[in-house]
Amino acid sequence: MHVHLSDNTIEPEELTALCEWIRSGARLTKGELTKQFEEAFRKLVGSEHAVFVNSGSSANLLMLYALDVLGMLPRRRIIAPAISWSTTVAPAIQLGMEIELCDCDRTTLGVDPRHFDELCRKWKPGAAVVVHVLGHSCRLDEIRSICDSHGVILLEDTCEAMGTTWGGRHLGTFGAMGSFSFYYGHQLSTIEGGVLAVSDRTLYNTLLSLRAHGWARDLEPEYKADWEREFDVDEVRSLYTFYYPGFNFRPTDLQAFLGLSQLRKASRVVETRQRNFEAYRAALGGFWCQSSGDETLSSFAFGTLVANRLEVYRHLLERGIETRPLVCGSIGRQPFWIRHYGERALTNADVVHEFGIYLPNHAGLELEDVRYVADTFLEVAVPQPF
Repeated sequence: MHVHLSDNTIEPEELTALCEWIRSGARLTKGELTKQFEEAFRKLVGSEHAVFVNSGSSANLLMLYALDVLGMLPRRRIIAPAISWSTTVAPAIQLGMEIELCDCDRTTLGVDPRHFDELCRKWKPGAAVVVHVLGHSCRLDEIRSICDSHGVILLEDTCEAMGTTWGGRHLGTFGAMGSFSFYYGHQLSTIEGGVLAVSDRTLYNTLLSLRAHGWARDLEPEYKADWEREFDVDEVRSLYTFYYPGFNFRPTDLQAFLGLSQLRKASRVVETRQRNFEAYRAALGGFWCQSSGDETLSSFAFGTLVANRLEVYRHLLERGIETRPLVCGSIGRQPFWIRHYGERALTNADVVHEFGIYLPNHAGLELEDVRYVADTFLEVAVPQPF
């Protein structure tokens, strides 16, 4: 038996439809289907606007860059979670901003509100990025209150949590912007791809420009006209006028075609992942697991802590079960961080770094597979207190 960590969500019939669409001579690069996908995604998560890009990592970079070019960060200081991903943290470094890591909460693995408040008081950041780790929401009530108290702009990295709802809303819609990922191994896939959910129109139009070279072609007509009027740009020159030093983070309509079909099965994918998570939790009751009180949990994987992580990893691998560290442990102990700032000791994140592991969960996983993984895990795993 072989249990993959993730599974392809693009089914054969979707590939057949894609092939037929390609053979029809359809436009493959970014075009009308991208707009249709953005509108469908916007409606699904309940945001005012959506911007489709080539990856969730690009979405994270654009969130900070948009705030920066609009002058919305009088203090170019960013707080990021210690339990996150390299491209959650890297954009601040790449853009020359100051950055500080926040320790994780012992229940959700999101940012710890107490440490977050302490950092905001002492360090006075301009913005904070939170990550909804493995699909579980952060302690959003407390985090939003702290941000409001200190004038901190809240950004959400929702790349592992597409479909989770809390307080009647989808994660990714509580901050100024939220990033999502459509990478192969995530809840839904466009092979590669990412989306930004945003409500503010100025941010939305700026993101459209930054996504494509810094020009104004994709902007809403009102914004395009204002920019052209401000810089006295005529209709010919407008075709090659650049208002910001932008990127080429554009998606393709091929990805959008897949995305539209993927969105139609979003609820089924989320339901299966939540069912599997509950089955793991019931089978592994003697081990620590996340808890966040989400209404709908779009579980990315089942994370836990074991005293003998390497032994468990090898044991599972020998029996055909793929596993990974619990995300990438603490960013403060990753080489790219150490090279810039030296190793950062963080009480809770260090526990995750030393003992964290996660088990497979995806929409192709049956309850029989979950039982096999859990039983095999229990053969050698030793619980680690948290």
